[in-house]
Amino acid sequence: MFHMDFFGDRMLIAVIAIVHVIINHALAVGFLPIVTLMEYRGYKLKKLGDAESEKWDELGYKLMFFAFVITTSIGALTGVGIWFSTALVSPASIGSLIRVFFSAWFFEWVIFMLEVIFIMIYFLTWKKSRVDIKSKRNHVRVGAVLSGFSWLTMAIIVGILGFMMDTGSWTQNKTLLDGFFNPIYLVQLAFRTPMAFVMGGAVALFLTLYHLKKHTEFRTKVLRNLNLWMFLWTPHVFAAGIYYYYKIPELMLGNITVAIGTQAFQNWYDSFLYSLLALIIVSMLVNIWTVLKPKWTSKYLMLFTLFIVLFTMGTFERVREFIRKPYVLEEYMYSNQLRVEDYSKYKQDGILVHAVYAKYSVVTDLNKIEAGKDVFMIACSRCHTVAGVNSVVNKFENLFSPNGEPLDKTKMQQYIPVMEKARYFMPPFPGNNAEADALVDFIISEQYSRNYINGAQSTGVDISKQQSEVLKN
Repeated sequence: MFHMDFFGDRMLIAVIAIVHVIINHALAVGFLPIVTLMEYRGYKLKKLGDAESEKWDELGYKLMFFAFVITTSIGALTGVGIWFSTALVSPASIGSLIRVFFSAWFFEWVIFMLEVIFIMIYFLTWKKSRVDIKSKRNHVRVGAVLSGFSWLTMAIIVGILGFMMDTGSWTQNKTLLDGFFNPIYLVQLAFRTPMAFVMGGAVALFLTLYHLKKHTEFRTKVLRNLNLWMFLWTPHVFAAGIYYYYKIPELMLGNITVAIGTQAFQNWYDSFLYSLLALIIVSMLVNIWTVLKPKWTSKYLMLFTLFIVLFTMGTFERVREFIRKPYVLEEYMYSNQLRVEDYSKYKQDGILVHAVYAKYSVVTDLNKIEAGKDVFMIACSRCHTVAGVNSVVNKFENLFSPNGEPLDKTKMQQYIPVMEKARYFMPPFPGNNAEADALVDFIISEQYSRNYINGAQSTGVDISKQQSEVLKN
């Protein structure tokens, strides 16, 4: 299996995905409607012969330039990066999602291609659209269609993200519609849509302060309009967020303290929560200040507000990804890529005998360390490393040897078969007792050496004799 021991496999996906979501929500879903509305306002003023129309049009173009560059570079690369990283790190889960949502993803891909085409048309023909009223009207329509496509791509993906948290009736009926219209879908869409609009408003406010000179009537008018936009959508974010919280499956609610504060600071959950609420309130006060005293507003103050909004969205994404543990697909597949329904077989036979890419099928006294490494790669490496981020050695040292003493083998052997009862966000150990013992021996062997272990991309793969015979036959 692919593995990055210094960084962590889940961290690889998390970094790429969160960057992509922030760009998608802030600059595509939330920002494009604002730019289109600016252009539309300039178009309406131009019809009336008002000279201010050119200012609205020029500001819209400058903001669109930023959105165009970022979305077609970093946004596009991280979008492809999500597919690439999930195919490497979570091939079983992404494969299952493709089988369930093939039609949905096909339509999303078509809409995404149209979005790319329309963003090229919208930006590259902006200056040409200024020649007459008719051209400008058609250009505004292109912007409106582009905004619609951007929202539709999110609306489709949200159905799949909701399914990962709550599969609903799909486990019984196994249909596309049951999976897509899961219990989390509409409430998550109702939260993400206004949140994207608020994020887009924050970006637009910062860029407006960067592009426009101080102490001008036009600058004051733009700032007040953008703040009105944010005030319009912020209550929807709060309302949908509260409703979203009560729609989260009950078993997942217990993971929130760890999701926000991490395991090391889970007792600080209340403090983190209050701090986050305080930051949001400060952000709203800054917006009020901007409306009342636009001449005293600086781009550094707006940069602080922008940071708060993006940080809030990043925190939401982290929480959403974490709380569904121990599942990667709720009630269907654990985060270690093993299906729930297969666990009884693994418990009975062991996981090595069913693994194609493992050097040994059975644990013996001679191969314990190497077999334990294979067990770690299959059962643990999707979330843990040996010596890097979220190190499994560190975890056991914190539990059983906080002062640096040698790890207690007996305690580890007793703990691993029941670890999900102590840490409910972890999947049960899938193997038999011999494989659990081998895993313990492997972890103990790494306590003082702390060597980064390599994945299949560096070492190649081993196939056991038993699996070789199966493949030959």
